[in-house]
Amino acid sequence: MENKTFCTVTLAIGAICVTSAARADDSNVFTLGQITVTAPRIDTVLGDATVSQDEVWNFNVNTLDEAVKLVPGVTSNFDSNGRRNEHDILVRGYGRWQVPLSIDGIRVYLPADNRLDFNRFLTQDLAEIQIRKGYASVLDGPGGLGGAINLVTRKPTKAFESSFQSEAIFGNDDYEGWSSTLSLGARQDNYYVQASGSYLDRDHWSLSNDFRPSPMEDGGERDGSATKDWRVNVKVGFTPNETDEYSLSYTTQEGEKGAPLQVFNNPPNPPNSYWTWPWWDTDSIYFLSHTQLGDSSYLKTRLFYNTFDNALWAYDDATYTTLSLNGRFRSAYDDEGYGGSVEAGISLSESNTLKGAIHYRVDEHRERDFNRPTNPAFAAMEPWTGRKEHTWSVALEDTLQFTSQLSAVVGVSYDKNELKEATDYTVARGVFSYPTGDSDAVNGQAAVYWRYNDAAQLHASISSRSRFPTNFERFSTRFGNAVPNPDLGTERGVNYEIGWESGTQWDTTTLSATVFYNDISDMIQTVIVQASPQLTQTQNVGDGEAYGIELSADTQLNDQLRIGANYSYLHREITDALQPGLRPAGTPTHQGLVFVSYQLIPQLTIMPNVELADDRWSDNGTGRFVEVGQYKLANLQVQYRANDAWELAIGARNLLDENYQLAFGYPEQGRTYYAKFKLDF
Repeated sequence: MENKTFCTVTLAIGAICVTSAARADDSNVFTLGQITVTAPRIDTVLGDATVSQDEVWNFNVNTLDEAVKLVPGVTSNFDSNGRRNEHDILVRGYGRWQVPLSIDGIRVYLPADNRLDFNRFLTQDLAEIQIRKGYASVLDGPGGLGGAINLVTRKPTKAFESSFQSEAIFGNDDYEGWSSTLSLGARQDNYYVQASGSYLDRDHWSLSNDFRPSPMEDGGERDGSATKDWRVNVKVGFTPNETDEYSLSYTTQEGEKGAPLQVFNNPPNPPNSYWTWPWWDTDSIYFLSHTQLGDSSYLKTRLFYNTFDNALWAYDDATYTTLSLNGRFRSAYDDEGYGGSVEAGISLSESNTLKGAIHYRVDEHRERDFNRPTNPAFAAMEPWTGRKEHTWSVALEDTLQFTSQLSAVVGVSYDKNELKEATDYTVARGVFSYPTGDSDAVNGQAAVYWRYNDAAQLHASISSRSRFPTNFERFSTRFGNAVPNPDLGTERGVNYEIGWESGTQWDTTTLSATVFYNDISDMIQTVIVQASPQLTQTQNVGDGEAYGIELSADTQLNDQLRIGANYSYLHREITDALQPGLRPAGTPTHQGLVFVSYQLIPQLTIMPNVELADDRWSDNGTGRFVEVGQYKLANLQVQYRANDAWELAIGARNLLDENYQLAFGYPEQGRTYYAKFKLDF
């Protein structure tokens, strides 16, 4: 069959023409699981919108919240509601509710609140992490107001292959935990099989020696910091010819964690702060396919079924033994989601490709509380209540190749959310229903790309996207301190961007620069609706803006020495007439990373790097905002690679043992040492 040429747009790099029969058979990246990108990129720049498997190893970033900080414009933050011990990721200021997370293009969505903890997602068994900033294609489905993050699993490239990694972790004074990753795969002419898994067992992590003990934390081992996480991914694929691929995958992930206390509150405020998560589990089975239809069209499908089981236990005190006082509970979530999407594309001419996609998903949340379970007089089990919603999206995208250097892409979508059920429970009313209804939104985006030579290009884009409120925002009573708002509307962000990327501009140097502006309207904010006793409600009352620049550079000075750096400047403002003191929390104004890779001998490489950030706003727990978070973290890895089969590394993070905090009252880890090895056999 004659290979047909298509022009597709990579959101980070631009328009590249590829043949329909071209498949990256020499790459272990599971291309069916990628979002929008099917073409190769300009040579990698540190700070490109993809974090590779090699970068995870070289910078020892073993959880998602750490790995994304290698990309300019992206930061991670300890959520200011520290009782939940959750880590958020912010992309140019947009958080987890505006930037959806996917695994192999299948969205990870928690129907209750979508408060994902990005520290739960391990990275060592992934092929790559895709990060889209500002402009996420409408073809990938609803919700990408501020971008998208996609974890891409591995795919085998050889008849048989295997890889094993293991790491031991140490703090200032003692052993803290370990992690391991195993990957096995086999590939034949018409099929492949892949299995991978990661495990992390952290007994604790340690505070900096400069931390001053408080009544709530005596220093050393951070109380409540134990975590345990593991994930397994298994896939089988059928490749009947050079263009078609069909894959069935199963991913299971389980975790458990504690919750360190706020170190300045004595006693804790609120008193109900002694929390643990005995399980945080999610499973997904999904089918992905790509079918070539003649010379000029294709069909892609994604079908999935997800489950999420979660438990939160609230104890009486720091002994974590009884749950008897008022407001203590064992809370359980039992959620599921299912649905799929169909994408089709056709080459209308040599210079025009039209694509369309339909997405549909159903998400169902079920919860119940066992109140005061260890109190013989007041123990009470609530009945199951929950929410059910249907979400639709229909999208079109047209790619135009005006000349060999100039191209454009235009996209539009219509999204709809239908709330089918919303029940709750109180002792006074029993099980009752909230009003239900529908929300919809129209989205549009466009981008222009000028690739003025083989290694460099300019691009400009605008994207107007929306996101529907979560059930938590609409219905949560925050333990009786909030008023539900079933009629809460959608948020909207209009994101503008101009950027320049250069590959091997001078044979050894790669550069990139981006300027962006985000205009956010109808922001969903929590406001005080009653002073005494205080009651809050989530409303569409805010408007905001964010603008900044992102720079990155990477150069090979000689055969032994490579240096690179990235820098981000981000300015954010929120205007809320009901909350004049509101501040945009969680992001520094300035953030950067500098690294050096020096090959002392062919087998031995020394890689120091420094992470830099200035202050960020944080809620101090009383409604006031304070500045925290400035840090200069020195890290080091020394690695020895004798041959292609195995590699050893030792290193340290926060080598100078800096004492800092990203959320008020929640100090971060001090100095950490590690030793690890990797074996391919």
